[in-house]
Amino acid sequence: MPAITVDDLTVLPRIPGPGLGDQPRPVLQVTTAPQGYEGEGFPVRRAFAGIDMARLDPFLMMDQMGEVEYAPGEPKGTPWHPHRGFETVTYMIDGVMEHQDNHGGGGTITNGDTQWMTAGSGLLHIETPPEWLVQAGGLFHGIQLWVNLPRDTKLADPRYQDIRSGDVQLLTGEDAGALVRVIAGSVGGHDGPGSTHTPMALVHATLEPGARLDLPWNVEHNALVYVLNGAGTVGATEPASLRAGQTAVLGAGDYLTITAAERQESRSPQLDVIVVGGRPIREPIAWAGPFVMNTKAEVMTAYEDYQKGRFGLPMRG
Repeated sequence: MPAITVDDLTVLPRIPGPGLGDQPRPVLQVTTAPQGYEGEGFPVRRAFAGIDMARLDPFLMMDQMGEVEYAPGEPKGTPWHPHRGFETVTYMIDGVMEHQDNHGGGGTITNGDTQWMTAGSGLLHIETPPEWLVQAGGLFHGIQLWVNLPRDTKLADPRYQDIRSGDVQLLTGEDAGALVRVIAGSVGGHDGPGSTHTPMALVHATLEPGARLDLPWNVEHNALVYVLNGAGTVGATEPASLRAGQTAVLGAGDYLTITAAERQESRSPQLDVIVVGGRPIREPIAWAGPFVMNTKAEVMTAYEDYQKGRFGLPMRG
């Protein structure tokens, strides 16, 4: 997994352990992601399927894309499609993905890069592997997270943030057994590079077998832990077992605890998790396909604007 790594974790800043009186977050629910296909046929796991939207707020969904080893000619992408009213966060762990929108935005992300796209008032975009990757094949693995926008920013101007792997804040736990990549938000007083409309945090953590990570978490935020690879437990007092493709929904508290199993599978020698949380928006959601608004009428307007070409036209590549 070539997302940014560090040979010697002891050189990284340590995340402080729980303080006196700090409360651990309990596990409220564990779900298993169903598998399917998106776009032109790349495999995904719907990480947050089966979780009540009130517990997800401000997040809408998250897909684990891959992990898949493509043969030559197999890599897939998505065709041109519209978005309005939310943000897409694409974190590329393995492989390469090219993004382009009809406003001239986009770029290439690979091996630990993140592209944060605020669709806002509306755009068309396309996500594809580069032509050389289609011809050669190769490993493809990443996540895409959808973040809702509050009512007053749903029609903001579209924008991009390209967050390179080298810009991510790197930390380790008290026992130096975990590499913590802070992509956005603040963890233990250390800030990630991502700029967010909605207060939130996004972390990718890799734990060595048997390692324990106590992760301080903003008390105003919810918290979800999704396992990309490996196995372990989540929770301090009544830990719940988790394996690849499962999500733990956590309750209120000051910190969350993740522990890697002593024995991991040979193909997944470490425990890799995505930890995400944010301050709930607590606004009505009207969601249909690529549009996430506050009312059904606003969604119908989005469809009308798209069909009448008000989002613009796809660019010719």
